[in-house]
Parts: sequence; structure tokens; C-alpha cells
Amino acid sequence: MAARGKSGSDGHLARIAAALERLAPTSTLTTAPNTGSAFVWEPSQGGLVAVAEVTHIPLFLLKGVDQARDTLLENTRRFADGLPANNALLWGARGMGKSSLVKAAHAEVNKARKGKAQLVLVEIHREEISTLPVLLRLLRDTQRRFLLYCDDLSFDRDDTSYKSLKAALEGGIEGRPANVLFYATSNRRHLMPRDMMENERSTAINPSEAVEEKVSLSDRFGLWLGFHNCGQDEYLAMIDGYAKHYGLKAGDLHARAIAWAAGRGSRSGRVAWQFVQDLAGELGKRLD
Repeated sequence: MAARGKSGSDGHLARIAAALERLAPTSTLTTAPNTGSAFVWEPSQGGLVAVAEVTHIPLFLLKGVDQARDTLLENTRRFADGLPANNALLWGARGMGKSSLVKAAHAEVNKARKGKAQLVLVEIHREEISTLPVLLRLLRDTQRRFLLYCDDLSFDRDDTSYKSLKAALEGGIEGRPANVLFYATSNRRHLMPRDMMENERSTAINPSEAVEEKVSLSDRFGLWLGFHNCGQDEYLAMIDGYAKHYGLKAGDLHARAIAWAAGRGSRSGRVAWQFVQDLAGELGKRLD
């Protein structure tokens, strides 16, 4: 009886193990990838998770950010070609295309690299910043070039993971690998809330040094690209660009777009895209 019980228990454990194996992601990599051009860093899943297709808006459809667009695209091209390039911080108003620009620049650079090694985009979530040194060690010993991207990066009071980012970008004993570049988007220019920096100033023995410790994180980014709220002309230019590209026709297009923005209480690239999605659905058009 005891033998049969043990056998039944072993069989039950085997079925559990098989079920867990089926549930585990099959596209997770624990070494630097040799193929593929986009991944998400998921340390809780064991490594890099492949992304079949990056959702992005064509670069030429991003309006009102011409200077930032040209600067980031050139920086990205240089890096993909093995030339010196800077980490970039895209900061400013919500919905003005910061994350869209990073993905569009990556796609544009790779489109021009037919027959050449593709630039790899790796997204790292804000919550995983403390594991950035682990990711950098994984990517260091390979010939491929990796663009690390963190969307909506910021740090709150008592959050010390920013120190991991500082050391990883510049200044750590290992240093940033030559084949890795880091792009981040944020609503904050210095990545820290103002009250956090003011508190540091009021309680520190040397206030100026305390604030410098916080602000110096932004200094690790060689490019600071500012994004500001757009005016009505820029907003309507975004609408016209989308409408022309996707073949959306409406006689009262501008009036409807202005009313949509008034209902949202703001004008931005995100609001323009949301209006276009609504219009396309009304017209029975797909945005492919």
C-alpha cells in the first residue's frame, strides 16, 4: 500500500511539474539574443522576453517635435553604426510623443539597415531599474547593439533605486557597455519630485551637496530633449497628418478635432491620436 501511495504521489508531482513547464514563457532568454530586434526585460520571468512586433507610429507622422525628432534620430543612427552617442532623457508635457518618438526612431533606423545588424530595443520597466546592472552584464559580451528604453521614469521619496541607474549609466566600476545606450522618458526634468529635493536641502548637513546628489542623475544623460504643450495650429497639423496618411475624410474635421480637445481639456499628440481613432472607428476604417 505504501509503495502504491508513493508512486501516486510521484505521478502527481510529475503532472504539476509538466503543467508549470507549459505555463513558463518559451521565449525567455537568459543570455544575450542572437536574433530578434525587440525584447522586454522580465527578470521575474527569467530574462529577456521576445516581442514579435513593436507597436509604433511612423516617424514622419510625429508633428510639433521636429528638433527633438531630428536630434534623437541622428543620435540613434550614430549608435547603431558603432559611433559615439549619448544617453537621452526625453522629458516634459504628457502625451506629446516622447515614448512614440523612441519607438519610431528605432524603427526608422532599422528600416535603413537592410543587410546590416539590426539595432535591438529592450524595454525595462521602472520597477526593474534596480536590476539594470544584471541586464548590462548579460548584454556586455556580444557584438550586437542594444537600445535600452524606460518609459515614464521617475523616483519617489525614499526610493534609492536611482543609485543603481546612476552607477549603470556612468561612474560604476564596470561602466556602461559600449554596445548599450539608455533612453528614458519622464514628465520630470530631474526625475525627482520637487518636494523631495527641497526636503533634502532643508535637512542635510550640506544642503547644496544633498541636492547635487539628486540632480546629478539627470546629468548622466548627454541629451535632454524637452517636450512642451502644443498650440492649436500644431494640434491641427497632427490631425491633418493622420487623416491624410490613413485616408480619413470628414468635412468638419478641424471643428470636430477642436471640440474633441476641448472635451479633454488639453491639446497634445495623444489627444490627436485618440480623436483619429474615434473618427476611424466611426468611418469604419482600420489604422493599419
